[in-house]
Amino acid sequence: MAGEGLRIGFAVPQLGPQAHQGRRIAWFAGELEAAGADSLWVGDRVLAATNPTVGYGGTDRIPAEFHSVLDPFVTLGVAAAATERVRLGTNVLIAPLYRPALLARSLTSIDVISGGRLIAGFGIGWSPEEYAAAEVPFARRGARLDETLDALHAIWSSDPASYQGRYVSVPEHRRELGPVQKPHPPIHLAAFTPAGLARVGRRADGWLPAWQVPGPAGQGGALRRGRAAVDTAARAAGRDPAAVETIVRVNAARGTGPGDLVVAIEAAAAETGFREFFVDLMYVADTVEQAADTALRILGEVR
Repeated sequence: MAGEGLRIGFAVPQLGPQAHQGRRIAWFAGELEAAGADSLWVGDRVLAATNPTVGYGGTDRIPAEFHSVLDPFVTLGVAAAATERVRLGTNVLIAPLYRPALLARSLTSIDVISGGRLIAGFGIGWSPEEYAAAEVPFARRGARLDETLDALHAIWSSDPASYQGRYVSVPEHRRELGPVQKPHPPIHLAAFTPAGLARVGRRADGWLPAWQVPGPAGQGGALRRGRAAVDTAARAAGRDPAAVETIVRVNAARGTGPGDLVVAIEAAAAETGFREFFVDLMYVADTVEQAADTALRILGEVR
């Protein structure tokens, strides 16, 4: 049976033309859950710089779809209220842009509202202008991510809670409301550099790689090597590599059809051995209804 044993999720309409139909997010989330989707996801964009210092994905530009964006916390909160079963993930929040106390409050709220279905996915971002807008230094953002993770662990593991680091701090405070998931929602990290992959193995609950459709030859080998680096770092840290999930983001280019995506997902699973994916339809559909139709067709073929 095609796609047997695969878990499939989708990005919530949040960017580009779809963002202008934000009132349809609850409908989209409910429709996909009823059709058997396993997860729903949001991303994080602060702004689209007019003259970017660094472009997106190795280019010198920012995609037009990034000109319109809905807040990730609000968007995921709406999806949480409209569903009962699907996992709800962020892929990814640019964690160093947020003060840890505020980040913990937002994530705790979503986990509580959803009944414990949140996956907190983090990354360090690539846009100097987004860091400037948040008034956070772009340099040392990997170290700032590590301290942000330490601060979240401190907030979620103690009451009173506090944290003092070089880059971030949280005053001692009472923290009687915590996440439903204990000790905290699973923390997944997007990474592809050696330092980032080592961080995943050392301290994350999951890894968030990406698969491009269409994509370059050798994607499967690159993902297998990345996962091997994660496993090596996990063992070196005294952790069980099997406890670190892998959830693959499928980035579809404009013009990609549902059938193409089904073939790509099954090929990715065969080449890597990974069994959980979510599909970003940002470039594929201009309306929420089109995104839902494409997602439902994919689910119908993979199930």
